[in-house]
Amino acid sequence: MHDVKVRTDARYIELDTDRPIRYRNKLYYRVLHWPIWIFVFFIAPGPLTFEFIERGFRPDPLMVAWLSAVLIGTAIAGFRGRLPGCEPKPYIIRFTEDRPNPLYRRVCYTTAWGEVVAFAVLNAAGLAYAAAFGEWRMKEMYAVAYFPIAGTLWAAGLAGRLPRVKPSTKDEGHERRYFYGSVWAVAIAQPVLWVLWQVLPVGRIADVVKLAAFLGILVAVGRLSRLGVLPRTKPIVPGQLAISD
Repeated sequence: MHDVKVRTDARYIELDTDRPIRYRNKLYYRVLHWPIWIFVFFIAPGPLTFEFIERGFRPDPLMVAWLSAVLIGTAIAGFRGRLPGCEPKPYIIRFTEDRPNPLYRRVCYTTAWGEVVAFAVLNAAGLAYAAAFGEWRMKEMYAVAYFPIAGTLWAAGLAGRLPRVKPSTKDEGHERRYFYGSVWAVAIAQPVLWVLWQVLPVGRIADVVKLAAFLGILVAVGRLSRLGVLPRTKPIVPGQLAISD
């Protein structure tokens, strides 16, 4: 047990000195991060993504063209080391270092923030509407509200007002846990919601169950992330050498 005094609401913390230091990223590590950013940018046009999923993942020319553009763009960026995790060597070594946050990191994490929030809000709103009124209006909600919600987050991120996209990386040891906690919550809640959509009968009771499950997972996973239980959600005590991706 480490005797470390740090102001945090997490139950578990991580010491920089406990983390292995690497000064180069292995090739497989860089390659495995590429699909993450393919997915992030592919789902960015939310209304199109919703229709793609609604059709049962059957592609159309527009989605094929968009995927092709994403594949080419992320491949070039990844090869040049301009995607988080795809760099030849870790960008962040010291978490307290007041180092400029590169534009590519700010763009990537800003894009992801907009999607995480927009998808969670719109799915919760669509479920709540269906549970209350017995009608589904989620497609219309995505068409009207996705870009205003995601765009607001994107504007805030580009202005440096969100975790991991600020001009400096000095608070990365704490900011990354907010990002990964949000991603964990939505990444778990969304597939569970899709399964419930497939197995539950149509009806308002089922809609209430879906809503309760979706919100319950968001809250529960958010709580676990806050405590530092989930991977990459432990606050990293600053002042020692460490890496981030």
